[in-house]
Amino acid sequence: MIDAQFRSEERYSKLSIAYEGKEEGSLVCSTVDGIVAKYKIQPETYTCNISDKKNVLVIEYHDDGERQAGAIFEEIIKTLNITECD
Repeated sequence: MIDAQFRSEERYSKLSIAYEGKEEGSLVCSTVDGIVAKYKIQPETYTCNISDKKNVLVIEYHDDGERQAGAIFEEIIKTLNITECD
């Protein structure tokens, strides 16, 4: 099951997507890469291991004065069919 968590402060936004296994990982990474590539503003991304089974892809936008990240995150969440985002 793919889970998501969103955090935002002034000019900073972060979306963390937790996934389990290689299949979900490939889906998450390819989806995020494809969507992010469509936009001029580029994030910092990194992956963390949170348990033996789960990893997290973190997508961070810094200095996002025009708040473009929200639309990008929304597209990612919809494309991955994430129904709940904390």
